[in-house]
Amino acid sequence: MSTPTKHYRWIIVAAGGLLGCLAIGGLFSLPVFLRPIAQDTGWSTTGISAAMTLAFLALALGSIVWGTLSDRLGPRPVVLAGSVLLAGGLALASLATSLAAFQLLFGVVVGLSAAAIFAPMMACVTGWFDTQRSLAVSLVSAGMGMAPMTMSPLAAWLVQTHYWRSALQIIAALVAALMLPVALLVRRPPGLAAPAPGGGAAPALEPALSVAQAMRSAPFLILVLTSFLSCATHSGPIFHTVNYAVACGIPLMAAVSIYSLEGLAGMGGRLVFGLLGDRFGAARVLVLALLAQALVVLGYVAAAQLAGFYAVAGLFGFTYAGVMPLFAVIARDNFPLRMMGTVIGSCTMASSLGMALGPVLGGLIYDSTSSYAWLFIGAFALGLGACLSALAFTRLPRRAQVALAT
Repeated sequence: MSTPTKHYRWIIVAAGGLLGCLAIGGLFSLPVFLRPIAQDTGWSTTGISAAMTLAFLALALGSIVWGTLSDRLGPRPVVLAGSVLLAGGLALASLATSLAAFQLLFGVVVGLSAAAIFAPMMACVTGWFDTQRSLAVSLVSAGMGMAPMTMSPLAAWLVQTHYWRSALQIIAALVAALMLPVALLVRRPPGLAAPAPGGGAAPALEPALSVAQAMRSAPFLILVLTSFLSCATHSGPIFHTVNYAVACGIPLMAAVSIYSLEGLAGMGGRLVFGLLGDRFGAARVLVLALLAQALVVLGYVAAAQLAGFYAVAGLFGFTYAGVMPLFAVIARDNFPLRMMGTVIGSCTMASSLGMALGPVLGGLIYDSTSSYAWLFIGAFALGLGACLSALAFTRLPRRAQVALAT
């Protein structure tokens, strides 16, 4: 890889982090706007919250579609389309006069637009790096993880000083002003921009594996299953931590700080696990990280005081956030670059479905038992399942000898 190309790959990382931060921040601005919207419109909290459920489903379904398009068209037109769609969806949602219209515009449109950023950018970054790949993907993920610490406070400040519709329009304008020019910086990985004549062993092997074969292969199926189980493990605890802390007698503002600490610890987890993945192999690190996630989540059962919640939240945020970038690295290690969008999009779809599962199950468990204990015990079981699934993955042949599932 030439020196200019080596330098430009870090521009791709910076672009991916910023685009992801704005996309995830725009999507997760809804919890900040929840109460002002309900008070102004009279729409039910449940109805407004349903837009988030629709967004997760749209994110799941859109990930594989956008990922496949990025394989065919390249990442730039996909992330440009997603940026336009995100800004438009936020702006139009601010004008919605009915709950159904708001659910469609914020839930479906904004959810689909966010899907156009995550999988294509992750796939793009993996193709730009032959070395330091885990670190690069972790940095992009860390940029996305900055959303709760940047976009959410901005949304909170705006909604305190402006009508919620005006605040949402300002966020839409900010998204358009920043994302559109940054999306123009995105380029195809060098390995796809111009095929090298007389390629080496790896390119010669890649055409032997079609997308259909890859999606039936044992590595792909295990990777998707592990993605689902991993996100199902932490989605319930993430969503219900604040309510659980309040139920334990902790004041609301202090309980919210527990969630913030999880996010802050997650920034460190992404970087540390990225460095470990480069040194020891992403698959090995993933197994250990998933085991740690499963064990740490049990700590919430014993937490009762604020100090205990802080301790568990710090470790939990560190492990669950650090796990996520490793999936993209493992995908690139085992599948051809030309299908990275499809593979990572499929993993993102599975992850989104896992994220959608936890809040609902956690609510049902709490309503049935008046306790969150079984939520954390169930999360521990799911976490062990994710660890075992990842362990099976490490024992499979490498890409060149991949055995197709029948």
